[in-house]
Amino acid sequence: MFSPASGYREMSIARTHHRFSLADYEQMIDQGILTESDRVELIRGEIIEKMSIGELHAACVKRLNRIFNVRLVGKTCVGVQDPVRLGNSEPEPDVTLLTPRDDDYADGHPEAEDVLLIVEVADSSLEFDRVVKREIYAENGVVEFWILNLLDRTLEVYRQPQADGRYDEVRVLSSTEKTDLVRLPGEEFVVADFFPPLG
Repeated sequence: MFSPASGYREMSIARTHHRFSLADYEQMIDQGILTESDRVELIRGEIIEKMSIGELHAACVKRLNRIFNVRLVGKTCVGVQDPVRLGNSEPEPDVTLLTPRDDDYADGHPEAEDVLLIVEVADSSLEFDRVVKREIYAENGVVEFWILNLLDRTLEVYRQPQADGRYDEVRVLSSTEKTDLVRLPGEEFVVADFFPPLG
């Protein structure tokens, strides 16, 4: 429509989204077109900028890393913001527990069958993690996905992935509750330990 006030014709402009394959994306990284300073990840074939990490977010990632490395020594390989290949996506979850391998995945990024647990630490990214990331993880058969919710100081536990992007088992645990791990039976964690002390 024409706007007399502006003197310009208003029009709807369709934006074209370019899709990238995993091979395209990894080639851009190998060639230095994308570097660690770009802070991006491949989500459903699109290169998406990652959210900024605040102090509390960073502290919780450090705590998870320390707890898992101390408690699960020899049982798992702990990844921190490392890529995982999932269909046409290559997200970089905050923390990943992987099946141990002698090469520590030097021969290729882990895939869904290597994953014991994915954890996303969420404040500003909460809805993105609950919807987009959750669907990707479920569709690709990630057996267990946690969201450490910094806004409510709760842990959201997702299990029993379905091909349509749902998890059949969803629990929201308060900081006083405990959780175990599907793929590492016998290990139990208190949710409060994942957060720095209040005050």
